[in-house]
Amino acid sequence: MDHAAEAQRTDLMTITRHVLNEQGRHPGSRGDFTILLSHIVLGCKFVASAVSKAGLAKLIGLAGETNVQASKQTNTFTNHKLHAPGGPMRPCPHHDPCSSSVTGEEQKKLDVLSNEVFVKALVSSGRTCVLVSEENEEAIFVDPALRGKSVNPVTLAVLFFSCLLLLLLFDYLYCVCFDPLDGSSNIDCGVSIGTIFGIYMIKDKDNVTLEDVLQPGTDTIAAGYCMYGSSCTLVLSTGNGVNGFTLDPSLGEFILTHPNIKIPKKGKIYSVNEGNAKNWDGPTAKFVEKCKYPQDGSPPRSLRYIGSMVADVHRTLLYGGIFLYPADHKSPNGKLRVLYEVFPMSFLMEQAGGQAFTGKQRALELAPTKLHDRSPVFLGSYDDVEEIKALYASESSTA
Repeated sequence: MDHAAEAQRTDLMTITRHVLNEQGRHPGSRGDFTILLSHIVLGCKFVASAVSKAGLAKLIGLAGETNVQASKQTNTFTNHKLHAPGGPMRPCPHHDPCSSSVTGEEQKKLDVLSNEVFVKALVSSGRTCVLVSEENEEAIFVDPALRGKSVNPVTLAVLFFSCLLLLLLFDYLYCVCFDPLDGSSNIDCGVSIGTIFGIYMIKDKDNVTLEDVLQPGTDTIAAGYCMYGSSCTLVLSTGNGVNGFTLDPSLGEFILTHPNIKIPKKGKIYSVNEGNAKNWDGPTAKFVEKCKYPQDGSPPRSLRYIGSMVADVHRTLLYGGIFLYPADHKSPNGKLRVLYEVFPMSFLMEQAGGQAFTGKQRALELAPTKLHDRSPVFLGSYDDVEEIKALYASESSTA
């Protein structure tokens, strides 16, 4: 056995170690945020395992439910029981987090499972007071009895070691907005899919309202996504740059493989669903035309479109270029959801040195008025987004 090589394997920057290092940058930190992230990571590992064996476990295919917006019917939701941290089962006062989706698509079995996994993981962290999921029509307000509860001591010891027990004093709780399984239409054909999440601070855990959830993207304190594909990759920003971690199946740990990700200032790739081209507005059509037939003598850009936002944005983040999901005549308000798609991805892109634009304003400056508000978005390399901003500005000046 190569003992030196084995010893080197223990000196890895895991995501837990990375987050603890980030916590050390803030002298007043008490560990709540670290514990919340550990539960998100646990949920990602669980879903990654389910995705990897979905076909064998018969988790692909439709779950037999249709979302409420598509059916235009009122569903009767059953109470969903959640484990209180370290305690008995308690009924959740809200509807079943796996009952229906609000996206206009039929639910997939993995969607249902992933949503349940993340709801339970986030509630059991004891650090959340309200959750917003793509799969739920309404926000999930966590039972006050489960807010600020200590986690199971065995889990705590495994994750953070006994020396961190002194950090567990609770001043703040959080709102987590998430899409438990983005790109679910690609589940059956094995294309990369993923989980997207954004985290916001709630200062008054005893008086949480819907207004606390409808914060602008500038209030985001952390965001990330986990992509389940040829490897399982978790990309995270806590407001101090962007880092990528890859799951090592032999260790069961996310290892830092892409430190301090910076998107190239200009890219050679554009990513858009050209099947909607006939419905685009003028600036979008002109931009794509310039990509295909540049007038400055430069080579045309490559089109790459997977149809799974996590996969398309991940490629854009690493290689540069621009991801476009514009408004069109069929969807004048766009199709991507603001709280758990536009905001997290825009936050990551800006942290990596790129931009995110809606066609009217900086994406993070949007002020949502409803849980599932939608918006167009153009995000990617700084110079590429500047190009499309100029086209929209030109159209506005001539209107």
